[in-house]
Amino acid sequence: MNEVSPNTSGRKLNLPVEGMTCASCVLRVEKALQQVPGVSTATVNLASNKATMVLDDTTQLQEIANAVREAGYTLHLPSAEVTADETAFPGDDDRLMRAEESRILKRDFIIAAALALPVMLISMAVMSADFRAAWPLSMETTNLLLLILTTPILLFPGRRFFIGFWQMLRHATADMNTLVAVGTGSAWLYSSMAVILPSTIGLPAGSTDVYFDTAGTIIALILLGRMLEARAKYRASDAISRLVGLQPRTASVEREGAELELPVGDVRVGDTVLLRPGERIPVDGRVLSGTSLVDESMISGEPLPVEKETGDRVIGGTVNKHGSLRFEATAVGRDTVLSHIVRMVDDAQGSKAPVQKLVDRIAAVFVPVVISIAILTFLIWYLLLGAAFTAAMLHFIAVLIIACPCALGLATPAAVIVSVGTGAERGILIRDAESLERSGDISTIVLDKTGTLTVGAPVVEEIIPLGEIETLELLRIAGSAELPSEHPLGTAIIAHARSMKQLLAMPDSFQYEAGMGVLSFLAEDAVLIGNAALMKSYAIGIPDDARLRVRSEAGSTLLYVAINGHLAGAFSLADTPRESSASVVDGWKRQGLDVIMLTGDTEPAARRIAAEVGIVQVVAGVRPEGKAEHVIRLRNEGKVVAMVGDGINDAPALAAADVSIAMGSGTDIAMETADITLMKSDLRGVADAMQLSHATLRKIRQNLFWAFVYNVIGIPLAAIGILSPMIAAAAMAFSSVSVVSNSLLLRRFRTRSS
Repeated sequence: MNEVSPNTSGRKLNLPVEGMTCASCVLRVEKALQQVPGVSTATVNLASNKATMVLDDTTQLQEIANAVREAGYTLHLPSAEVTADETAFPGDDDRLMRAEESRILKRDFIIAAALALPVMLISMAVMSADFRAAWPLSMETTNLLLLILTTPILLFPGRRFFIGFWQMLRHATADMNTLVAVGTGSAWLYSSMAVILPSTIGLPAGSTDVYFDTAGTIIALILLGRMLEARAKYRASDAISRLVGLQPRTASVEREGAELELPVGDVRVGDTVLLRPGERIPVDGRVLSGTSLVDESMISGEPLPVEKETGDRVIGGTVNKHGSLRFEATAVGRDTVLSHIVRMVDDAQGSKAPVQKLVDRIAAVFVPVVISIAILTFLIWYLLLGAAFTAAMLHFIAVLIIACPCALGLATPAAVIVSVGTGAERGILIRDAESLERSGDISTIVLDKTGTLTVGAPVVEEIIPLGEIETLELLRIAGSAELPSEHPLGTAIIAHARSMKQLLAMPDSFQYEAGMGVLSFLAEDAVLIGNAALMKSYAIGIPDDARLRVRSEAGSTLLYVAINGHLAGAFSLADTPRESSASVVDGWKRQGLDVIMLTGDTEPAARRIAAEVGIVQVVAGVRPEGKAEHVIRLRNEGKVVAMVGDGINDAPALAAADVSIAMGSGTDIAMETADITLMKSDLRGVADAMQLSHATLRKIRQNLFWAFVYNVIGIPLAAIGILSPMIAAAAMAFSSVSVVSNSLLLRRFRTRSS
């Protein structure tokens, strides 16, 4: 709902906007927001009915709401309860607004249809002389009856169109409401004159040239379309609702020796949470005791339960399947993984794809152009072709009603909303619509080795003492020095030390030596652990030892340990490729994509893994800045580069790529940089993200094609008299429904791993 944007200073808000009907509305709300002092950026999404803006801390929300209201729309500010509740999710107020909107549209449609149906039946029947002869009422009385039945349709269910038209008129602009109000208002006004003052328009009393059925039926059909569209839009954006539904309402917490059933909002970091079989995990934490299988499919897309034991991480919203667990709460409220996912999806669904800019430019002139065409149609029929006034008026109304800026405005955002929600439910988190669109143009994929192509859990093969320190002492020192590390090689040493029952101590200070290793201080000892480049940078020589040569030639990774400037030994580590890496790489190559391994590891170690997964292009021994430079060089050659990584050393390269993809087992810094985050550590997720992007772009192209073709064909057909106003209304009502429904087909997307 409200957070600091990582890329801009100030608060970032996603707030629902009521009253928007077409792309023209979007442009007006954006313009109103951008003119408010303190609002640095503002985008509006028609499919989600939301405004996303970044504003400074001095800007008052009421000032923003006033600006939107002046433009003719309503910006819904967060309620005090939601603002104060740290456990509240984005969209808590929005869901209530959508439900109320659907209820009102359903009510209005029922009223309009109930009145319009008899009007249409009577109007059709009195066209027959035989029916008029048998009909007990005179035509004057019949027309008065039609007026009485039709007027409430315009005043009550149809008032939204006329209120919108009046607001647009005040601002000297036009939108879809203008088209509907002018079209139906013209039919009603002419028909009313024919009933009340027929002589003023040259008609005899009791004329059958009245068009109350046109006005009433058009409003009923458009309300039906709006109602179906609202339902389809809700289905398109209900991924957030399903994610929010994963959050339990209560948690069993152990405090002062007693078990308490607390609202999840009262759980604090450090609390001990008790979990029984079948219960949903309330907050993020780390297991203190117990073993179990946890179903994480709703977060990561991983279909198989994951085994959890002491020390393992558990994620709020996932389901404990079998055993009982005690875990320490490590993140609560808005800091949990689930809350982060919901906010990320909320932001992405409100973002705009670059292709939408073209649509916005067209939408800016669409309605005025349609009104001009409608007026020209009337003049040509009435003045040049000599048609009756009523016939020319019907063609005028048909052109106004057939034009559909709604479908045009929904074509891109509807597909993006469904795609982002579908991806999130399958463990693919997309930062924004631009990232989604760029992913469809990828030509080169650059892959880190450790943790991306490989399992990321290297094991210590051998400890090689190169000084006076014994093997176990060397292991204890190295394990302690690496304790703060998140790098897979460091964690492998820590795990090995613990498995050998070594007592580890947290270093007094710790720093990464980018792309080379770490420097830690343990008591009075300075401990260096890293590759040969790190040793060279500190002028520490490496002996020509046969044991080192054998391991290096076998492709193992060697980490050297120096204490107080003297080489003390080396660790030989090896990793294995992920099970899916070879098949995914092969698939990319068959698609014509360039696949490159870019790693800080040694050439032999890199070549060994590359050979196993089928990668020919290997760049090894590269420091973080070198990775970024290599990515930039590829981009300068005209390639669209995706960088896939999971470690802290990948962050510069991720930032330099056209599309950055962080694996789920990666560090926070890598995920903050990434355009796409995979909740599961499986290279198939990268292929899935690319396939989802391609599928989304296809849907966007289909939607835009039909939206444009619909208007390009429909408007001329209405202008030449082939389409009646009521047929035009039905077509216009269902055009936007068809666009959203076509986008909903993206929910059928299946990942390779599912």
